[in-house]
Amino acid sequence: GELLLIGGAQGTGKTTMALQMARNIASGGQANVLYICFEHDELYLMNRLIAMESALAHLPHKTGAIKVQDVRKEIMGTWTTEGEGAAQLANNPRLRPSLDRIARYGQNLFLLRGSQTGSTVDNIRKLVQQHRALSGERRLVVFVDYMQKVPQIPEPENETEKVTYIVNGLKDIALAEDVPMISIVAADKEGLKASRLRNFHLRGSSAINYEADIILILNEKYHIVAKVNIEFNPYQAQRFRDWVVISVEKNRGGQDNVDLEFEKHF
Repeated sequence: GELLLIGGAQGTGKTTMALQMARNIASGGQANVLYICFEHDELYLMNRLIAMESALAHLPHKTGAIKVQDVRKEIMGTWTTEGEGAAQLANNPRLRPSLDRIARYGQNLFLLRGSQTGSTVDNIRKLVQQHRALSGERRLVVFVDYMQKVPQIPEPENETEKVTYIVNGLKDIALAEDVPMISIVAADKEGLKASRLRNFHLRGSSAINYEADIILILNEKYHIVAKVNIEFNPYQAQRFRDWVVISVEKNRGGQDNVDLEFEKHF
């Protein structure tokens, strides 16, 4: 019944983090996951997932992972040599380890491209009801990537009105359908200029801060550390670029004002 929001500037890794959370929930057998993405189609998300699995197999070492571009090349190469069809991908030696890992939890993870005309709050509610029925006794977790792209028909006069309606709608689905709802949120222009993004920089409406139960904000570590730490140390500066700081800005059920550091492996 709770709504968790993930905010951040472009390129900080919001989709990467959300997809990894979805993957971890599904692979751990804790719940089924419905991931609705308005920015990318299912194939793109699948490519990201294959690349992610190739990295997870070797952690904490960074060698051995396949880049998203390489995943595409391997898929195109397989299609060219063997003809179209997902079955042949399993024969690809570079992709097979990742595909084998995905096969263990794939039936618990549903990737869906959001439609700018069809995926309204009401239709998301129907989707959630259908997937809850499919999940049976297992809990369902819903991801929306990202909130400002969810359409409202007819389109309201301004974004504040629209975002108020959408965030209220997603929170209502979480409560009424008894599902955890996780949504990515874009930042406004002021937030993108600021040295550190905060929850009041999330784009659209103050309702975002009221309705959300948990708000996580991603910031590049390089941008928020005191510049004296990196001014005379190029190595340190480069090292900070490899890390993202995730701040728990709001948490109704626990501690907030907590900073977590994650190493990026894009």
